[in-house]
Amino acid sequence: MKTVLVYGSTLGNCKIGADLIAKTLGDTELHEVSRFTFGKLPEADLFIFGGSTWGSGDLQDDWDLKIESLRSANLTGKKVALFGTGDQVGYSDTFCDAVGELYDAVTAAGAEVVGTWSTDDYQFTDSKAVRNGRFVGLILDEDNQYDLTNVRIAKWCSQISKEIE
Repeated sequence: MKTVLVYGSTLGNCKIGADLIAKTLGDTELHEVSRFTFGKLPEADLFIFGGSTWGSGDLQDDWDLKIESLRSANLTGKKVALFGTGDQVGYSDTFCDAVGELYDAVTAAGAEVVGTWSTDDYQFTDSKAVRNGRFVGLILDEDNQYDLTNVRIAKWCSQISKEIE
């Protein structure tokens, strides 16, 4: 499975997740969103987009600059998975909202989103990343649940691999 993973990370938590996901999946091109162009997408079986949430639900700065390019990309017929990092304790009412914004952008661009994730084992009050009772992608909390990151990534990577077969 050929995968292109694009992420934005300011303090490194999202990069940790991106690196682990790429290592787990194998055959993955890893790109920082600040250096990625959405106008001409490389060939891939799966695109993964990841970012962190800042302040009261804001996109990470690099994603904030690229979100309109993502929204206007041609993702029709493309399978896309999403992941994000956030702090469910300090920002319980906007937990991983950026992943919800990425979801809105890729669905507007015609993508088929795979890899929804259970909200079980998280404690938060609200998130734009929840649709129909599930997260729209893998959610990682390196601030409060770093000990669960490896297990969550392994399970999610197995799940999305099956979903795109």
